[in-house]
Amino acid sequence: MVKDEKIEEEPKIIVDEDWKAEAQKEKEILAAQEKAEKAVEQEKKQKKQTRGRVPPGNFAALVSTLATQAVYSMGLMAVEGQEQPEPDLEIARFNIDMLATVEEKTKGNLSKDEERVLKSTLSELRMTFVKLTDKDQPKAD
Repeated sequence: MVKDEKIEEEPKIIVDEDWKAEAQKEKEILAAQEKAEKAVEQEKKQKKQTRGRVPPGNFAALVSTLATQAVYSMGLMAVEGQEQPEPDLEIARFNIDMLATVEEKTKGNLSKDEERVLKSTLSELRMTFVKLTDKDQPKAD
């Protein structure tokens, strides 16, 4: 007599190779996205650092700053996205006079290059200022 024996079968583990491949693809995609996000963040940091970078404070920068203000005040320089400014010759004269004061107060203390930069900048600004003010004056007959 054969007893009804229950044969216990061991559960079979079915490994789905497609699932493994799918999971691996997802991991790779997430890793690539993370890498791309890090690259974007790094680029943003670099742009921020570059944009916020200030040139070294030196004599040429001082001369350039005052000269730029004078040129802008003469109405010869526009800021991107803005209309051409109206000339303010009083402010332009002030900035040119400031450069002349710098020239006077630094006489004998500048290198040859610094002296040349200051003299040529002042000369250009003065000539331009005179041309602008002569143009505004009525001609006497």
